[in-house]
Amino acid sequence: MQAADALRDGILSGEIPPGARLTEIRMAEQLGVSRATIRTAFHQLTQEGLIDQIPYTGWSVMSLSAHDAWELYTLRSSFEALGSKLVAMRIKAAGPHGAESARLNSVLAALKAACDSGDRKAIAAADFSLHRAIIDLAGHRRLAEQYGEVEQQIRIYIASSDSLVAEPEAILKQHIPIIEALKAGDVELSVRTAIEHNEQEGAKLEAHLRQAEASAG
Repeated sequence: MQAADALRDGILSGEIPPGARLTEIRMAEQLGVSRATIRTAFHQLTQEGLIDQIPYTGWSVMSLSAHDAWELYTLRSSFEALGSKLVAMRIKAAGPHGAESARLNSVLAALKAACDSGDRKAIAAADFSLHRAIIDLAGHRRLAEQYGEVEQQIRIYIASSDSLVAEPEAILKQHIPIIEALKAGDVELSVRTAIEHNEQEGAKLEAHLRQAEASAG
């Protein structure tokens, strides 16, 4: 749906900021569609976790709280540990020069190009794509479906986490060990690096948000 896609893009890019109130009339006018179409789009994005429906008052863009960050990084850690385990097992069985390794090289190269550009939106997109590629390469349909349930929230989480890293090169360096472990077919190391990456960076974001909430309160 074009209206939902436009709203989603606006939220993920930061053009529509976290916590922003959304009204059917204003968004219908901006996108040139009917209120019924906007209402359907709002409901879709509510299911994706990008919009919160407020009883009797309307909708607002999700705001990432410290608790949200904790839930997302602990959930990601579980999902991506399993994905990394399965990918490493596949590479160990097939050898280091197969399609899986080629895909990993490609997503790491894309992240490097984004970091070299310094474009924060491109970096966040490439960062997410790298992690999504690991899930896809695992060959586990139910894992991919469950990851997809929170995919849009993870994209916001990654953009928020990456914004705390001063130098884009550091973001690239965070991901090189993940890819190297997978390409080596080292199952134990792949699981460990996936968990450590999620827990270390997630804890930083959680602490940052908790401090912001304390200051605001």
